[in-house]
Amino acid sequence: MVGLSEGEKQFLRGGIEQNLRADGRTRNQFRPICVETGVIPQANGSSRVRLGATEVIASIKAELGKPSILHPDKGKVSIFVDCSPTAAPIYEGKGGEELSMELSVALERCLLGGKSGAGAAIDLSSLVLVEGKVCWDLYVDALVVSSDGNLLDSLAAAIKAALSNTGLPKVNVVLGASPEEQPEVDVSDEEFLQFDTSAVPVIVTLTKVGKQYIVDATSEEESQMSSAVSVSVNRNSQICGLTKRGGAGLDPSVIHDMVSVAKYVSQEFISVLDSEVAAAEASEE
Repeated sequence: MVGLSEGEKQFLRGGIEQNLRADGRTRNQFRPICVETGVIPQANGSSRVRLGATEVIASIKAELGKPSILHPDKGKVSIFVDCSPTAAPIYEGKGGEELSMELSVALERCLLGGKSGAGAAIDLSSLVLVEGKVCWDLYVDALVVSSDGNLLDSLAAAIKAALSNTGLPKVNVVLGASPEEQPEVDVSDEEFLQFDTSAVPVIVTLTKVGKQYIVDATSEEESQMSSAVSVSVNRNSQICGLTKRGGAGLDPSVIHDMVSVAKYVSQEFISVLDSEVAAAEASEE
């Protein structure tokens, strides 16, 4: 928990009210973002994202599996977040476990849609090799290395960058003589197919401080928030998911306005993130 004096709190809130935050940004500005890809050689894809002083790492591991009986035409994606105790003292013990679970659930809600896969921002049907028989299971692991606010947006950006860095091995499938037989699969060690991230969204969190709301809040700013709304938006400005935290209620008109701001801000953020990922992958080669 960030401890601020009464004078510091007034300074912080006053700056936000006047659209000039403590670090010089306006209310709708993100901090500079830095992206590295391929940081974990053993993974199918990985990235490190720094957003201001917040740093996170994401890795993608792909394994062949079997689609669920309820959704034979979809692959599976699991997201797990771990908050390193070195990132902040509050993450030691139970506090870190609770936040890890909260972030994992929020990311799944924003990126994977409902339990049926409906509304998923990641195309689960593209992970199926043989309907009802063979699919890719993607395990997304994310680590919070250092925390200075806005973890959810940082983690989503790292996952998008890691997926962009992900190569799925080419698989040749030989169907069995009867429908009941499990197909034989031959996984290539040399040919890889790039994962399509064109529809994968970013998450923009609007944090309400006083009467105003801001994007990419720092830890100090988050300590003064009454509530926050996180909106996942793709490059077509389509809303893919939404989650809220904080006890204070929000008027529907305020939420509508926050969503509109998130849609607007997301397009510039996607453009900057795409440029950073392209530059990172070019330096990797």
